[in-house]
Amino acid sequence: MKILVGYDGSNAAKEALSVAKMHARAFGGEIFVVSSMVGGPDIPRQEFEKVEGELRYSQSYFLDGEIPCTTRFLVRGLTPGEDLVKFIEENDIDEVVIGIRRRSKVGKLLFGSTAQYVILNAKCPVVTVK
Repeated sequence: MKILVGYDGSNAAKEALSVAKMHARAFGGEIFVVSSMVGGPDIPRQEFEKVEGELRYSQSYFLDGEIPCTTRFLVRGLTPGEDLVKFIEENDIDEVVIGIRRRSKVGKLLFGSTAQYVILNAKCPVVTVK
C-alpha cells in the first residue's frame, strides 16, 4: 500500500505523519512524504532550505519504525494541490493523509485550500487530520 502524506511542516501535517505511520504498520505500507512549492526566482533560498529540513525530519520520523519512506520536494510551477494530485496519479498512490487547519469560509474562498483541492480531485481515499 502506498500512502502519501501532504507535508508543509505545520502541526496538522505532523499529526498526519502519525496517522500515516499507524496505517503503514497496519497495512504493510510505504510512505511518500511530499511537499510542494510554486517556486520561482522571487523565493529566497532559505525557504527551500526550510522545506528540505522539514522533509529530513519527516523521513527520520519513519526510520525508527522501520517503515519505508521516500520524500519529494516538488517545484513544478503548479499549485500545491495540483502538484499533489498529479503526484498521486503518477505514482499510483492508494491513500492520502493530509493535515487540515480550521479556516473561515471567506478564508477558503479568498486563499483556496490545498486540502480541499486534494479531497475533491484525488482518485484515492483521502484521510484528513486536525
